[in-house]
Amino acid sequence: MTTQQHPITPPSQELVRKWIEDWAGGQMKGPVITDQLDLEIASCAAQWGADQELAACCEWLETALVGAKPLTTELRTARRPKPPSLKEQALALIDECTDPEGDYLDDNALSIIRRALEALPND
Repeated sequence: MTTQQHPITPPSQELVRKWIEDWAGGQMKGPVITDQLDLEIASCAAQWGADQELAACCEWLETALVGAKPLTTELRTARRPKPPSLKEQALALIDECTDPEGDYLDDNALSIIRRALEALPND
């Protein structure tokens, strides 16, 4: 099954562990325990940094090139695409399972389809 992944992906647990060890200057004894909060903070920091870089690039483009506003809009759209709606996800999963070479639906796929159907009004 194919899923669309956001261009800014959270850092791996190993990378966050390395950052914590580097921050401690190698003075940490024993294994470093990386909990969900560490990963969430690292993800938010990565997203914030990427957003700041994108904003700076767009600002530079608009300053350097006359009439670059449409270009910066396209750049933002390409680099920060909106995630597919629940309906779009469910339809894509249905398309996959009707494809003769498609995989069977897993629990996550079924959950998406169930949520999409539950979100529809009762006729």
